[in-house]
Amino acid sequence: MKNLKRLQIPLAITFFIIIAFYGGYRIGVKNPKQITIENITNLEGPETVKTNFGIFWEAWEMLKDEHLKGADIVDQELLYGAITGLVDSLSDPNTNFLPPEDSKQFEENVNGNFGGIGAEISIKDDQLVVVAPLEGTPADKAGLHPDDKILTIDGEGTDGIDINEAVQRIRGEIGTEVVLFVSRKTWEFPREIKIIRDNIEIPTLEWNYLGEETLDDIKDEQVRGVIERGDKKIAHLRLFSFNQNAPVAFYKAALRILIGDLDGIIIDLRNNPGGFLEVANSLSGWFLEKGDIIVSEKFRSGEEIVFRANGNAALRDFPTVILVNKGSASASEILAGTLRAHLGTKLIGTNTFGKGTVQELRSLSDGSKIKLTIANWVLPDGSIIDKDGIAPDIEIEFSEEDIENQHDAQLEKAIETLLEEIK
Repeated sequence: MKNLKRLQIPLAITFFIIIAFYGGYRIGVKNPKQITIENITNLEGPETVKTNFGIFWEAWEMLKDEHLKGADIVDQELLYGAITGLVDSLSDPNTNFLPPEDSKQFEENVNGNFGGIGAEISIKDDQLVVVAPLEGTPADKAGLHPDDKILTIDGEGTDGIDINEAVQRIRGEIGTEVVLFVSRKTWEFPREIKIIRDNIEIPTLEWNYLGEETLDDIKDEQVRGVIERGDKKIAHLRLFSFNQNAPVAFYKAALRILIGDLDGIIIDLRNNPGGFLEVANSLSGWFLEKGDIIVSEKFRSGEEIVFRANGNAALRDFPTVILVNKGSASASEILAGTLRAHLGTKLIGTNTFGKGTVQELRSLSDGSKIKLTIANWVLPDGSIIDKDGIAPDIEIEFSEEDIENQHDAQLEKAIETLLEEIK
């Protein structure tokens, strides 16, 4: 009897499920619902996908048939919007979908001259921020700073904006104005910054001596005083971008250092938003022995690709310090991090931006592209620079007095530190 009672409950549940299923089946047969999707090709997907795409097509039909502007929706734009949502669901600001018309613009941003304000921007902690204004550009002249938060563009909010949309809204015809509403940690309230767009040519490298013969050319009295007391000749290399011109520009600077009887080097990476990984590898080779690890790419599979120095290490024995700040990102962080790991090179300034992932531009069949995050950059000491960035060995913030008097306290500290190493 006991076994019979144990069977009664499961049998009752099974009977109820059969009745419910049969009832639902009868209703479905009597009132079938067919979704018709028109003008769609290549519906086949990978066999491994188990997600119910019926929900997607239900939403598609609802928007097309019932939305107030449904009759005006262009299917291709609806599809691109869906792909954008798919990409955005990863919550990775560095992975973006680029429709065909945006791909050319992206390539111009990386390689060429373009109209705009001359600032590298990014999404950090869900906020549109300035990575770095490029030297001498409208953004620089208007007073934008690294880590400034852009709250609105021409009066339109930036909540939820992606990089592609932000770039499109900031860029425009040369000579026209864009108005940014900006907040900064040192400001009590956000401020409006008006910038006139111009043709932007990405600078590469600026070279100058810091020595007795150049004292008259140095306007900063405190910096001039430190140089005078040190009585040494220092190369100050301001590297603005790791673009395709940087290896040749750095080669010329290195030759001047080697034949110029110099005592030390300051590599200034402040407000350098980075560029090509190959350029960081090339420049590192001037300081590292052949075969030294510069950086590794670590993929989700656990696979690692190791990039090693392939230069002549001609500058290895020169006392060197590096200036960094919140605008130092990507390839700048790789160069700074690898020289510190191998040579103990001191970093002076403020924490770097924290761009430590690898992106590849992958093409889709219609000419659109996805800028896809595929790996982390790992420095020789095992650290991953993404998000947190690199902390300097000597932290120097600009005071209000420094800004008012145009005094470069970070450069002054770099010279003092380098003079100590030269001794």
